[in-house]
Formats: sequence, structure tokens, C-alpha cells
Amino acid sequence: MSILYKANKYVSHAALVLGCAFMLLMTLHITLDVVIRYFFSRGIPGTLEVVSFYYMVCAVFLPLAYVEAKGEHISVDVFTQRLPKNIQLALYVFACLLGLLYFGMLCYQSFLDAMRATQRKETAMANFRFYLWPSRWALPIGFLAICFAIFSNMVKAIRLKKAL
Repeated sequence: MSILYKANKYVSHAALVLGCAFMLLMTLHITLDVVIRYFFSRGIPGTLEVVSFYYMVCAVFLPLAYVEAKGEHISVDVFTQRLPKNIQLALYVFACLLGLLYFGMLCYQSFLDAMRATQRKETAMANFRFYLWPSRWALPIGFLAICFAIFSNMVKAIRLKKAL
């Protein structure tokens, strides 16, 4: 089980670092665009497209696994906290299974979409050729990483016999 937790920690941290890197790039790109626009009355071409289709998508979907691994997603346990521990565990495992199903379906469909976009070399309308297909891969990667984090947390809860 130790390998599972270490792998989960590595994957979730790697996804977080990637998400933060895209956030930093976005900040630098927008700042540079504003400065150039202020001093030269012209912005960097494609800033809106790059921010919208690359930076934002990666900054939002990649760190989801880290949030799940840390148990920081929003949860409401007003009713379940008064239930017996074994029922809490059963409900937690059920919620994990639902999460795996939900994010697994999202991963599968976004993978199909990314494959289709890659095969077509999907582009967006702009003043220049702007490829969208690479950004389509952020979703299946993020969803796969969160599935891994959910699975790891579920195994940990079962091993500890306690809902996380």
C-alpha cells in the first residue's frame, strides 16, 4: 500500500506543480501584455486565446488531484458525523465509488475528445493559426489524476477502517 500512497503523492504534486507553472506563465504573459499595451499601444497577439485555451484550463483541471489527495474538497458531514463509524466508512466508500465513476466518465470522454482534436489538428479562429488540440489533453490528464487520488484515498480509508 505504501507504493500506492507514494505514487499518489508524486502524481498529485506533479499535477499541482504543472498547474502552478501555468498560473505563473499566465500571470507573466498578462502582465507583459498590459505593460506592452500601455507603453506601445499594442498588445501581444493571441494573449486572449492562450490564456483562455491553455493557461486557464491547465490551472483549473490539473491541481484537482492535489486537492483531493489532501482531502480539501468541499464536504458536508452535518448528518453523517452522528452516524456510527462503520456507516460513515460505508458512505465514504460509496461516495468514492461515485466519484470514480463520475471522473472516470469525464476522463474517458475528454480522452476521446482530445484524440479527435489531435487527429484533426484542431484550431481556433484567430488572426493567426492557433492550435487548440494540445490544450485538450489537460482534461483527461487532470481527470485521470483525480481518479487516482480518489482511489488512493478510498483504499486508505478502508485500510484505516475510518472515513477520511
